[in-house]
Amino acid sequence: MKKPAIEGGIPARETKIYYGHQYIDDADIQAVVEVMKSDNLTCGPKIGELEEKLCRLTGARYAVVCSNGTAALHMAAMAAGITEGDEVITTPITFAASANCALYCGARPVFVDIDPETYNIDPNKVEAAITERTKAIVAVDFTGQSVELDRLVEISRKHGLKLIEDGAHVIGTTYKGRANGSISDMTTFSFHPVKTVTGGEGGAVLTNDEMLYKKLLLYRAHGITRDEAQMEHETDGPWYYEQVALGYNYRMTDIQAALLISQLDKLPLFRQRRKEIVARYNEAFARLPMLFVQKEIPDSDTTRHLYILRIVPEKLTIDRKRFFEALAAENVCCNVHYIPTYYFPYYEKLGFQKGLCPNAEKLYAEMLSLPLYYGMTDADVESVIEAVTKIALYYEKK
Repeated sequence: MKKPAIEGGIPARETKIYYGHQYIDDADIQAVVEVMKSDNLTCGPKIGELEEKLCRLTGARYAVVCSNGTAALHMAAMAAGITEGDEVITTPITFAASANCALYCGARPVFVDIDPETYNIDPNKVEAAITERTKAIVAVDFTGQSVELDRLVEISRKHGLKLIEDGAHVIGTTYKGRANGSISDMTTFSFHPVKTVTGGEGGAVLTNDEMLYKKLLLYRAHGITRDEAQMEHETDGPWYYEQVALGYNYRMTDIQAALLISQLDKLPLFRQRRKEIVARYNEAFARLPMLFVQKEIPDSDTTRHLYILRIVPEKLTIDRKRFFEALAAENVCCNVHYIPTYYFPYYEKLGFQKGLCPNAEKLYAEMLSLPLYYGMTDADVESVIEAVTKIALYYEKK
């Protein structure tokens, strides 16, 4: 049996492979250069072009691009009318912004447990958590797998709630043949460099509701409008505008938009390669009883942003931390997504305590995010598989 590098063995590879990395080609660079040479670095024509492209991609009627995924969530929460005293249901297995967007509006997050096999929020537990104060559900498409949208749409309509789909991971995924982004009341995207497509930073909110769309436009740009239909006073002239709401500077630059327009041209390639890597990982790791492979619902044709590998502690002589360290010694640099949000000191001070979501807490103790990105070669993928397999077999409980 091969000895892991952490035990003095030979690493699976000589150079490091990281859990995520952007892919930028000459077309992307040229798109940015063209904007840099133009008259519009921000608030120019590329913003509308990108929004139209996102609508064509998803089937949504409206798209509002913004500075980042967190801004998108905040804008969506405001457009949903979330305010002080409200409750917003979400999952703890996500980046903190999914819950923070409720806090930004003076509301309180309510954390609901996950399905132990798919790792997405459990719709049955969502319905059980609804009170007279519940205003919205922020459902996270964790790893890029769609949440059970039929159930969540049904629940939200039954109880008069807004369904905000945190789709930071989900671009390129379809649910029952429909692209994610066109189904929920609002869907937010993130374009951080580790995501499937990137603008360096950037975000978007997609909706089919014209009233929500108009609110999102206001919240993106200081609450300021030049639309006479939204103004309260008569216009003084062509220069005139009014602030009619309290908004923020959440605008995207044309530089970012140009990069994203180019990146979206490659989405089919990115999607296919990620699916190939996930299939190879699943094939290799399903053979190892000390590892658990994330389950996928048949309704979701998933473009995976993250590959979560879960150890089965009772079948190993090491814990997740030691497994993580052993992979690092093999030059396979993993990550962990995510620390349950209510574990953080800020949330502890708000009164949240461990024990709220047992499935989520167990997952956190057992999971690793393996490398997954378009630029991985077949040799990279096999190096990851070799490292994981070596460690799992060496530390298998006999």
